[in-house]
Amino acid sequence: MKVYHGSKSIVKSPDVSFGRDNLDFGKGFYTTDLREQAEKWVQHFLNLGNRAFINCYDFEKDSALKEFRYKHFDSYNEDWLNFVLSNRNGGKDFLQFDIVEGGIANDKVFNTLELYLDGLIDKAEALKRLRFERPNNQICILNQSVIEKYFRFLRADEVRL
Repeated sequence: MKVYHGSKSIVKSPDVSFGRDNLDFGKGFYTTDLREQAEKWVQHFLNLGNRAFINCYDFEKDSALKEFRYKHFDSYNEDWLNFVLSNRNGGKDFLQFDIVEGGIANDKVFNTLELYLDGLIDKAEALKRLRFERPNNQICILNQSVIEKYFRFLRADEVRL
């Protein structure tokens, strides 16, 4: 399957150790199978005057899933909410997986998370609001061996305003 990674640079050899801490699915290399999502992500680079690229890879996902520990969230549910909040708060729940896939905490979803974290809404209300959101898709690679064995760089396309 083709997956995409939006970046300020061409990333021929992804490295999970360069990921930021405390992200939705942990510290890793984030991709999506939705090119439009990667294009939206790089807009903030362009808005800051930086160059932006959509890196494209072939990911042998089916083969990788036979060998590595995989977690999939098919909706914004309580399991997803608990996992994301734990990771964003410095938890290490992600360490039990090599690949995590599911919805991204976009602006609307993030606003709901913030309201919940600030104690302005309870978990039931947060889940009620989240159920109306259509998840985008992110695939986080947490284990470098997944990339070394099952990722192949195809190309990088520069995105312009």
